[in-house]
Amino acid sequence: MTTQADLDLGTHKVVHDERVKEQNRLQRILIRPEMGALVGAVGIFVFFLVVAPPFRSPEALATVLYASSTIGIMAVGVGMLMIGGEFDLSAGVAVTTTSLAASMLSYNLHLNLWIGAALSLGLALGVGFFNGYLVMRTKIPSFLITLGTFFMLAGINLAVTKLLSGQVATPSVSDMAGFDSGRAVFASSFTVFGVSVRVTVVWWILFAVIATYVLFKTRVGNWIFAVGGNQDSARAVGVPVLKVKIGLFMLVGFCAWFVGMHLLFSFNTVQSGQGVGNEFFYIIAAVIGGCLLTGGYGTAIGTLIGAFIFGMTNQGIVYAGWNPDWFKFFLGAMLLFAVIANNAFRNYAAKR
Repeated sequence: MTTQADLDLGTHKVVHDERVKEQNRLQRILIRPEMGALVGAVGIFVFFLVVAPPFRSPEALATVLYASSTIGIMAVGVGMLMIGGEFDLSAGVAVTTTSLAASMLSYNLHLNLWIGAALSLGLALGVGFFNGYLVMRTKIPSFLITLGTFFMLAGINLAVTKLLSGQVATPSVSDMAGFDSGRAVFASSFTVFGVSVRVTVVWWILFAVIATYVLFKTRVGNWIFAVGGNQDSARAVGVPVLKVKIGLFMLVGFCAWFVGMHLLFSFNTVQSGQGVGNEFFYIIAAVIGGCLLTGGYGTAIGTLIGAFIFGMTNQGIVYAGWNPDWFKFFLGAMLLFAVIANNAFRNYAAKR
């Protein structure tokens, strides 16, 4: 026979179990890698809504999204590589290298621009393979290997461009075969509710969605987290560490090629000195988005939010009428905030 005490005990157990479930759900939310970036993004968005009236227009949002997308596409690849436990300091100049290669190969060999782009893609993947192979075979930190590649590519960009064109910029390719179709893929715009949006925004979101699926729904994603956490342990359980690491460097190369094609088809000509320093923006976007410098932790959605913070800060300062020289200060402040906030959320969740 069930007594009132038994009923009260059962009710108390149900309530207790529900509270435990709520606490566990809250912990899972708080320890999400992108949580600190999300809080920061909301704060920055509200801040610029208040201090910069032009920021409130739909056109301003489209501009912010475009600025975010050109960083964000690269941040997805760089973030994946960081989750795998490595860095690529050559990513910024690699964008320019691919753009220069496609332009000069097509122009000097009288090729269709799509053929030049395909050859440039092969070069980008080759640089990624070179970086990954050297890192894995020499055991030298990727920071140093890719720093060397950075200087090599920066030198090649300038020297080869001046050798072939006699100047520091490539000739215009706007009248060459394949330009119109290439522009439609990499640099076109479309209208949404009367507002012009660049196609790179769509590509950026698509890259982040695909990367998220790979990370959390495939075996390859498990391998990436494993090699980033502890590659020796990952190798011991059968993870192909060499292939995974080289593949991640080649992914960065692919993203660099994609952004390089956007650069080429947007401006028709390429300055050989572009891209220097942009690698830090990609890394900052990934770190703000929750990727740890030690590897094994992060999300592609986090890199998307980090890049959006970059775009809001970059354009918000202009819309507020402030001196653009303050941009890097705010970007550094956001980096510190995101790192501290992510750490605080993880510590808070661990104590609950």
